[in-house]
Amino acid sequence: SNAQVFVQNVDGTFQFFLDAGTYSFPTVGVPYVESGSTNTATFGALPVGFIKYVNGNFSFQTGKLPTLIGAEYGFTYENMNISRGLLWNQEPIISRGVQANYTAGPVLFNVSWNDGFYSNRFNWATGAATWTINTANTLELVGGGNLGTTGYGSSTTPEVLNNDSKIVNVIYTYVSGAWTAQDYFQYADSGNASVTGVRDTSTTGVGALVNYAVPNTSWNLSARIEDISSSGSATDGSANLLYGPGSKAWSFTFTPTYQSGIFFTRGEVSFVGASSTTRGMAFGKSGTTTSQTRFAVETGILF
Repeated sequence: SNAQVFVQNVDGTFQFFLDAGTYSFPTVGVPYVESGSTNTATFGALPVGFIKYVNGNFSFQTGKLPTLIGAEYGFTYENMNISRGLLWNQEPIISRGVQANYTAGPVLFNVSWNDGFYSNRFNWATGAATWTINTANTLELVGGGNLGTTGYGSSTTPEVLNNDSKIVNVIYTYVSGAWTAQDYFQYADSGNASVTGVRDTSTTGVGALVNYAVPNTSWNLSARIEDISSSGSATDGSANLLYGPGSKAWSFTFTPTYQSGIFFTRGEVSFVGASSTTRGMAFGKSGTTTSQTRFAVETGILF
């Protein structure tokens, strides 16, 4: 799923980060695309790369940047689970642009001007404010959207999602001892109906991610549960953001991981259940099945 090399400098006034290689984005509820095809169709052999200026509590970076949106990251090895979730599938992954960061006491502020879903049209603004309440608790508010219009799409730029007038997250993180837990809320509104040719459509979702590092072992046990719904119906001209306009879905994913030194192996079982689906847009060869169970294994080295 991944073969990547990172080159970075994290000291001094001028810093940089380069991520080169091949990768894939396994996601529950949608077809899997192997890494070679993903690399060609999305962000190329250098998916992330930026230079960064640092001056005290302020920093500024430009290049191909990971999105500020959402609670899950782009690549498999960055996340608790192998497969990303239903909420993640509504969010940008990587954007080209600029980002400023400023730390004021316990609060970190980020603001970015970018091309959203990698559209190469720089009309998205995103921002985040992260409050470190104490060593165990963090609260993050994230928002963004397309301030203009983008009348085209591609394999990396879903036209309806890239014209989102707004996407908002509230993310709470708890870390204590062997436990890490995240709860988050997400709302996205497609907007710009005159450009996409569909009625304004929204999704609303909630998710919870939990990891338990089993004491005195090399095991981590991770789980994710989430629920998402979309507005509209199959007859009112709404966009298809899930399994047909107005559809709903929930998922559960369980991922035990074993790591010894640089070697790791993890297995995974995931389940997606959908309702209010449109015929031909759900699961199975005919697109009429309303649930799907998957099994996955990932093994490799990190060094």
